[in-house]
Parts: sequence; structure tokens; C-alpha cells
Amino acid sequence: MFNFFKKRKQQPKNFKEILSGFTILEEKIEKVSQELECLKQENKFSVKKIGIIRFNPFKEVGGDQSFCLALLDSDDTGVVITSLYNREGNRVYGKAIKNSQSLYELSQEEKQAIEKAKNHKQNYEKNSKFNNSSANSGGSGTH
Repeated sequence: MFNFFKKRKQQPKNFKEILSGFTILEEKIEKVSQELECLKQENKFSVKKIGIIRFNPFKEVGGDQSFCLALLDSDDTGVVITSLYNREGNRVYGKAIKNSQSLYELSQEEKQAIEKAKNHKQNYEKNSKFNNSSANSGGSGTH
């Protein structure tokens, strides 16, 4: 990609050659910045927030073998998957989520899974060394 550490065969002979090298480097940095911005935009739609709640919907049967799993992107859009387990079998339901809401009625457990996913993201951002606040503050990015 870049040959920062690769020695040139010849050292620049004059100021014009040095400026030419800086111009080339500036163009390459601009290209990398554009690619990084493109990756950031694409990354907005990936799963970033995950929340899972285990529960027992039928108090007379077994343990917490049923669950709700919320998978959300950075805009709280995604899906919540619910699995209801009983002795006769297992049923799995999926509901689309947009901005933390669904067109279908959400159960308490599904709402809890969505909230847990949203809190998971906040905790991740708080502990991430790559979050925007440390990157823009000039800090070291360590926790």
C-alpha cells in the first residue's frame, strides 16, 4: 500500500522533489480517508447491538429454555428472534425492528432483549479504545 519505510534509491536532490513527495503522500492519505469513510458508512448496517433474555413462559414446565434474541444495527434496526420451548416442541418467531419498534406487538421479554441490546452498545462504546470521543480528543485511546 504505502512504502513509508522503504528506502528510496536516491535521496531528493532539491526542495522541488521534496514537495513532489509530499504531494503524492497527501493524495494517498486523501484516498485512504475516503475509503475509511466509505467503510464507516457500510458498517452502520452491521449488527452492533446484541441482547438475549432467557425465560420460562410456562411456569409448570422446566427451566429457562426459551429465549428472545435482539440483533440491532447502529440505528436500532434489525430483528428480534423468540424461541418458545415446551415439552411438545419448540416454536421460533421473528419480528422486524425499526428504531426499536416493531409493526407487531412485542412481548415483555422481547422489549427487554431490545433494551439489553441497546445498553450493550453503550457499554461497548464506553469501553472501546476506538470510539470517536477518544479519537477526536487527542487522547491515547486507552481505558
